[in-house]
Amino acid sequence: MTRRIVYLTGTRADFGLMEATLRQTAATPGVQVQVIATGMHLSAVHGRTIDEVRASGLDVLAEIPLDMDTRTGSSMSLGIAECLRGVTEVLDRERPDALLLLGDRGEMLAGAIAALHVGIPCVHVHGGERSGTVDEPVRHAISKLASYHFVATEDARRRLERMGEDESRIFVTGAPGLDGLRELGDLPRAEALAEIGMPPGSQFVLAVFHPVVQQAREAARQTRELADGLKQVGLPVLWLEPNADAGSREILQALDGIELPAGSRRVTHLGRRHFAVAMNHCAAMIGNSSAGIIEAATFGTPVVNVGARQQLREHGPNVMDANDGSHTLAAALRAQLGHGKWPCENSWGDGRSAARIANLLATLPLHPRLLEKTNTY
Repeated sequence: MTRRIVYLTGTRADFGLMEATLRQTAATPGVQVQVIATGMHLSAVHGRTIDEVRASGLDVLAEIPLDMDTRTGSSMSLGIAECLRGVTEVLDRERPDALLLLGDRGEMLAGAIAALHVGIPCVHVHGGERSGTVDEPVRHAISKLASYHFVATEDARRRLERMGEDESRIFVTGAPGLDGLRELGDLPRAEALAEIGMPPGSQFVLAVFHPVVQQAREAARQTRELADGLKQVGLPVLWLEPNADAGSREILQALDGIELPAGSRRVTHLGRRHFAVAMNHCAAMIGNSSAGIIEAATFGTPVVNVGARQQLREHGPNVMDANDGSHTLAAALRAQLGHGKWPCENSWGDGRSAARIANLLATLPLHPRLLEKTNTY
């Protein structure tokens, strides 16, 4: 009998991280993979990345539109409610064998709640991590609702055990976003700069700055300070616009009034390949994306991690933490530029997570008793 695994995706980021794993799982005999797409995937403002999901060849089981325009804390909460309703209806109708989720976003929390109440085991990838801000409690809430955990590191495994999760349900698979990443970003420099629209022969900085939900009112000021720090350094900037969380509208409005250094480019969306190319060929990366913490180390890219969004994440020596303030950020960026590339060592995995995850999804027991969870303490 074919085992049906459904993956819930809400952003360009989570799908890019999971695409190689989903493809490998779909190619595993006896396993069918389908996708529920929601959130930013269906928003034209965010690049309508549902087209990329469909281009992957994976079967899109359902689309659940959400409000991606209001961009407030209240709209995010109501979006979770709408996503919960939509995922519940799909799972109740389709009755897959398991729901696969990644990370810490509200769409994933809605999926975990729906799966538990409909009676479908939930598999959570990237649980057990610390980050601070709203992401951390949401991630841990998903872990408590999930039946299995595919974690990236030993520290994450130990943290879940301390949270009362059964060690027999936790598997260290590594971070799936590292699979094929080095090869994806391996493009000759001249060709790479042309593809991502940066000035030929020049160094550039890759900036990815998302709002911190609890600091949404500070997002515009934080953006201006980051941009001012970048102007003090003076290199061209490839600035990737933020997600749709509360505070993102303020970031965009601030950017509209900012003149970035000559040769800079501001983009709504970069496909996975172009993002990997940019991480590989930039002189440094700055902002608060988890990609700077997890993926950039694969290329040895110097990273300046800004503010609170990733403040508690474990990371390698290629990452320098910096607080707000344009002079502070400029000094940190100059220090990283002066260092240059770091050794390409990544503590988040070995780039072979897809095979491990595909094998687990094909072989782990998936029965209703998995939903009968209790803390181990």
